[in-house]
Amino acid sequence: MDKLPSERIKELGLEFPPAPKPVGVYRPLLVVDNFLYISGQGPIKMDGSLMIGRAGDDLNEDQAKLAARQVGLTMLSTIQTHFGSLDKIKRVVKVLGMVNSTPDFGRQPYVVNGFSELMADVFGKENGIGVRSAVGMMLPDNIPVEVEAMFELHQ
Repeated sequence: MDKLPSERIKELGLEFPPAPKPVGVYRPLLVVDNFLYISGQGPIKMDGSLMIGRAGDDLNEDQAKLAARQVGLTMLSTIQTHFGSLDKIKRVVKVLGMVNSTPDFGRQPYVVNGFSELMADVFGKENGIGVRSAVGMMLPDNIPVEVEAMFELHQ
């Protein structure tokens, strides 16, 4: 039998930053039928502050990819805080990765791999990789990456 996400998290030695508080009129997450929808998350550091920077300007592609991984840790923290056990999640369904980048920076998919690779590590390759978009845009507070996602829950 496959390992539970909670077991993989322990094996990987992952630590989660504090879950961010909503800064607008929205819910951090919402369950509809058998799906868990997560609002856009930014990269929160362990001290609760935001990572900032723009890919192609003050961040290179590898630094931006690490920020996307940090968004994944932030999202897992949000799920655990506001929903409960990550073991209730069956699979990643859809990911929208938004990268704060200069107009000539074309490596958004590479950057968002930082998030996707973490999900594959936590939920396994079969269930941790869903459909995905990775786009460049301006992001609030000059954060480098924002990701929203949808997960399927176990019945």
